[in-house]
Amino acid sequence: MRRFALVDRYDGYMTLVKYLSIPAVIVAIGAIYWFLSYEAAGTAMLVIFGVAMALMGWVLVPTFGDVGPTAPVDPEWHERDS
Repeated sequence: MRRFALVDRYDGYMTLVKYLSIPAVIVAIGAIYWFLSYEAAGTAMLVIFGVAMALMGWVLVPTFGDVGPTAPVDPEWHERDS
């Protein structure tokens, strides 16, 4: 029983790492871009995009497994009948 809880935590952790690695790479590209070009606008856009993507992933990744309530289905309704 304890082993499955460890697997579930590992799976959730790896999913989070997978989705947060993309923004980390974008921020790293922004830093490399700054040192190669010293161009502030492009660096700022890359870094802000990476931070925004990381924030979105940090908030949304834990909700991937959630299934919200669904509306009841009316068996007599059809989209072409209206």
